[in-house]
Amino acid sequence: MRIAFFGDVVGRSGREGLADHLPALRRRLGLEFVVINAENAAAGFGITEATARDLFEAGADCLTLGNHSWDQKEALTYIEREPRLIRPANYPRLSHAPGRGANLYETQSGKRVLVINALGRVHMDALDDPFAAVDKELESCPLGLAADAVIVDIHAEATAEKMAMGHFCDGRASLVVGTHTHVPTADCQILNGGTAYQTDAGACADYDSVIGNEKEEPLRRFTTRISQSRYTPASGPATICGVYVETDDRTGLAVRVEPIRVGGRLSQHVPEVAAAFA
Repeated sequence: MRIAFFGDVVGRSGREGLADHLPALRRRLGLEFVVINAENAAAGFGITEATARDLFEAGADCLTLGNHSWDQKEALTYIEREPRLIRPANYPRLSHAPGRGANLYETQSGKRVLVINALGRVHMDALDDPFAAVDKELESCPLGLAADAVIVDIHAEATAEKMAMGHFCDGRASLVVGTHTHVPTADCQILNGGTAYQTDAGACADYDSVIGNEKEEPLRRFTTRISQSRYTPASGPATICGVYVETDDRTGLAVRVEPIRVGGRLSQHVPEVAAAFA
């Protein structure tokens, strides 16, 4: 199976960049399933039904969230109606968080893809143990038996926590990929047990920015320690950052993983695929 995961969409620039590039990437790479982290899609803060629709129309099969899941209040009800939108799985049981933290999807060819979203705890909102939450989902829908592919989005600040999640899931997931820090890391690899891994997918955002936001307010806060306004997403051309994975149809484990970077300012990289895949 050929899968792609794209990192945090920041505002209109990220949405428009995906609309411009994702349809061609789906055709060129022969993508069967696409996941996008969309927790910054609505003006940099959360998601709305309209911004989610933009991403689904661009070619997303599933959207994951993170620490900004509920910044837009309509997300609390929209997520109950939209099974392709998932929030972190490790909300405390007593929080009665709406929606779901994992879901099993079926591709057009009938393959089953489990997507799990988890929120880290190091320097982040204090949710329940993400490892226990992910383990529960992996045990209830095992790779190679109930699912043909498993994708884990670990939305976390600390690289060590993301890497630990990768090794924790190794051999039980097709891909473990980090989100939240908005900068694509150079550690794309297949772990010993066959799980593809990248510490951070990067963002779908204008990189003439501070992690996707206009530079003035972040610079003011860092240099003066005074906040004068909200962060505003940068509006220049976006670089679409993500990761491409090919899996073994028999086991669901990864046989190939490469970064994707297209458009905008960053160095470009699109995997080369066999003609039969294009």
